[in-house]
Amino acid sequence: MRKIVILFGPPGIGKGTIGKILSEKWSMPLVSTGDLLRENVKNKTVIGMKADQYMKKGELVPDSIVFEALVERINQNDALKGILMDGFPRNISQAQMFENILSQGDTVFLLNLVASDNVLIDRLSLRRICKNCGAIYHLKNLPPKREGICDICGGQLIQREDDKPDVILRRLEVFRNETKPLLDYYSTRHKVLTVCADDNPDSILKRIEGLQLWA
Repeated sequence: MRKIVILFGPPGIGKGTIGKILSEKWSMPLVSTGDLLRENVKNKTVIGMKADQYMKKGELVPDSIVFEALVERINQNDALKGILMDGFPRNISQAQMFENILSQGDTVFLLNLVASDNVLIDRLSLRRICKNCGAIYHLKNLPPKREGICDICGGQLIQREDDKPDVILRRLEVFRNETKPLLDYYSTRHKVLTVCADDNPDSILKRIEGLQLWA
């Protein structure tokens, strides 16, 4: 029997950070479809070549290609006991397709991470990314040693356009509008567990452990 944990929440909630910690703690692979597609493109797989045609144009990769990559990934040996999904599925259509590729014995949990808009805006608006190597910093919680300079490669640190406060507010509104149907969908089929994620990772992890998912 396999455990499927879907990490769900708005931009800036920390799905990637929490996911990496839980992946090591629970010995379960963290699966992000974005990373999965980029890896396939980098390795020049058949799936990667299909996806690259869309990614080069800045277009969304069709769900059929995403799911082809996903099916291949979740059937690998390290995923047979359980997997962590990073923010996927994102809509009802993807959720329904995802249900169709799960095995009968799989147990699904949706871990709904929540925080106030003020916390999310603070996290995202203070985030900086290295223009060269992609390393991520936070001006308050994880600042670089030298202002505006990457510790790793010495590259320039930049703010993404979608990390500016006015854009963040729009992203959060879009997320709220699109997610309620998905939360309703999962609450009628699987277990939805809501966790406050407005403080530090250690506190968030303690709350998740308190849920006793593996009991």
